[in-house]
Amino acid sequence: MSDPSLNLSPIINSMQAPIRRYAERIQELGGTNTLTLVLFGSLAAGSFDPARHTARSVLVLQAVDLDMLRQFAKDGAKLGKARIAAPLIMTPEYIEASVDVFPLEFIEIQQRHLCVFGPDHFEGLSFDPTHVRLECERELKTLLISMRQALLSAAGHEKLFKTIEADVADRLMRTLRGLLWLHEKKEGLSALQTIEEVEQSTNHALPGLRDAIQETGQHGWAEFQALYHEIDTLRKLIDAW
Repeated sequence: MSDPSLNLSPIINSMQAPIRRYAERIQELGGTNTLTLVLFGSLAAGSFDPARHTARSVLVLQAVDLDMLRQFAKDGAKLGKARIAAPLIMTPEYIEASVDVFPLEFIEIQQRHLCVFGPDHFEGLSFDPTHVRLECERELKTLLISMRQALLSAAGHEKLFKTIEADVADRLMRTLRGLLWLHEKKEGLSALQTIEEVEQSTNHALPGLRDAIQETGQHGWAEFQALYHEIDTLRKLIDAW
């Protein structure tokens, strides 16, 4: 019998049944060790596109149970077909001890999340601006290294640029939201709103990133270069934030 206490009404209709099965399977396997299931990102924000997105979530356990996770892994193929990504696994202790190390990741969850069941472990989190700025700087530098390595690994196959740019754009959006958070803009914004706010704040256009977040956009060499140089520009500006 379906659990009527699950908070599913904000989710688009086409994903409500898959998320219900997902949540109930987690509860079945985890029992009382299962504390909270949180959706975050596009599904929680109401901008989910089943053709392009996967549902992202955090499963909060009282204690990490590898046997339970091993059993749950058997559902991986079924969940993938339902557009549901493997959850991030956390405990309350891990969350409390990690806000200084992964502030961007936790800000992303905090800004756009929905508790399907259980207490909200993210709404009340607070972050030190110094930690946020440092991770922004580290992530921008890491993205540049990743793009250089990806270019070499592509071995001249420029069709791979689309996948590379999509991955970079996803990580860069998290960083941009962190930059806006430092400027006291702490509400969750859509990707395009976030880009517009950063462009206004830095007085630098980001056409490469705009292309990268669009499934139907151009994803060739020119766009790859543009995205790379935009990240490098942001890296140089970070000290002024």
